[in-house]
Amino acid sequence: MINRIRDIRKDKGLTLADVAARCVPPTTAQTIGRLETGMRQLSLTWMNRIAAALQVDPQLLVRSEHGLVPMTVARLTDSGAEALTHPREAILPSQMAGEDPLVALTIEASSGEYRAGDQLWLRQIVNDAGWGRLLNRDVLVPRPAGRFAFGRLVDRDGRRLAVLPPGIGQRQIVIENPAWLAVAAMLVRPL
Repeated sequence: MINRIRDIRKDKGLTLADVAARCVPPTTAQTIGRLETGMRQLSLTWMNRIAAALQVDPQLLVRSEHGLVPMTVARLTDSGAEALTHPREAILPSQMAGEDPLVALTIEASSGEYRAGDQLWLRQIVNDAGWGRLLNRDVLVPRPAGRFAFGRLVDRDGRRLAVLPPGIGQRQIVIENPAWLAVAAMLVRPL
């Protein structure tokens, strides 16, 4: 197994001291350094602590020596594409890490700003206390009999939601007392 702690830490722009301070309970930069270089054994407890400090899934901290991984090889700046001095592993975006479960929606027919072939990753939110901050965001909402509604959350009154589907001329859908809703977090679009 290959330890990826250093790559992830550097990708997030954190120092050893930053990660050590974010651990619960806090630890020392020296301990983090020893864990990421393999001088100290990386236990499951340490993996969970460091993953929480880096805000990534613990399974991202190590990978198989034989597995092929996507690499970040360049960056796009105002002056154009620039090669990185050292290619590094591509890390799952931090907005995708978290405790709320993820669901995915595949787009089979172009509608609004979505194209056929797109895949939309959504963060599932069960607690309705946070739904108010999701107004004007794209959401997926379960409906009775195994159906769903997808579109822009345009109104909320307690547990009564109004969703406007993407596309021209669509009528809003009102859903009462859904079990959860999922807010769009990342769009994957093949070229």
